[in-house]
Amino acid sequence: MDSETANGFFTYLYSVNMQGLVIKSTGSWYQVHGEDNRNYDCRIKGKFRIKGIQTTNPIAVGDQVEFEMEPNSENGVIYKLHDRKNYIIRKSINLSKQAQIIAANMDQAFLVVTLASPRTSLGFIDRFLATAEAYSIPATLIFNKLDLYNEDGLEVLSDYKAIYERLGYPCYEVSAIEGTNIPLVEDLLKDKTTLFSGHSGVGKSSLINALLPGRSIKTGEISEASDKGQHTTTFAEMHMLPFGGFLIDTPGIRELGIYDIKPEELGHYFREMRELMHDCKFNNCRHINEPGCAVLKALDEDELAISRYESYLSIYHGNETRA
Repeated sequence: MDSETANGFFTYLYSVNMQGLVIKSTGSWYQVHGEDNRNYDCRIKGKFRIKGIQTTNPIAVGDQVEFEMEPNSENGVIYKLHDRKNYIIRKSINLSKQAQIIAANMDQAFLVVTLASPRTSLGFIDRFLATAEAYSIPATLIFNKLDLYNEDGLEVLSDYKAIYERLGYPCYEVSAIEGTNIPLVEDLLKDKTTLFSGHSGVGKSSLINALLPGRSIKTGEISEASDKGQHTTTFAEMHMLPFGGFLIDTPGIRELGIYDIKPEELGHYFREMRELMHDCKFNNCRHINEPGCAVLKALDEDELAISRYESYLSIYHGNETRA
């Protein structure tokens, strides 16, 4: 292509506005899948940062955007963000206290859980589920590394599942290494946009490799010193599934700070408490020490899991927990 033709080509690109889907975020650059089925590396216009968006990433994987090409460049500029139907957000537990949108516009969210190497705490699970409830995202628990469980581990797994299945959260046991129940997971993902989340080291990458043969997503090892996973996914990325649908892979989360949920609203995002609160004596019951509280009564009668109530109190009082 000679220079005159090239200049005309780029001028044409710049004059064309396109819509696209954000399929990868690397912090300052975004990969957008355009309506012409091509992928474009895009940045955002500065004005996005002064529109009152109080997050570290004004654009997230899963966002629908409009962009235009920069003059004399193959890169694009995102200038419009379409309304989101939902998103998963977390508050970073550090000095900045900034919020980060993990992903947007999903049909469902899968939390990959392990009971050891590393252990996913019940508190972490509850924080994730409360966040999903707050943004009306159906959530499922995927218990990975089934191949590592001994008899005692299987009992703990049964106890974990009993807590959440009782609340209506689907729970599935898989082994990415041995391929156990991978076809079942494929059926759950088919023709849907699904977020995969969890701690580093829970086997998300191995599970995704089992679902996407030939993609060879990098997997990591567990640190012997800390029993924590090492980050292998650096940036959020969306993958097209060969059997239909999209999977959003996210970096491992070591902590999940609750963001933009007021203490007085928190009980609405715990399913079992939401069902009981209309029976409380006071409309503004905090479910902590109020007389006539239906939640406390259920707790006393072992109708409510103590671990769930402890998670509620931890979040209510603003206690930030790590893995």
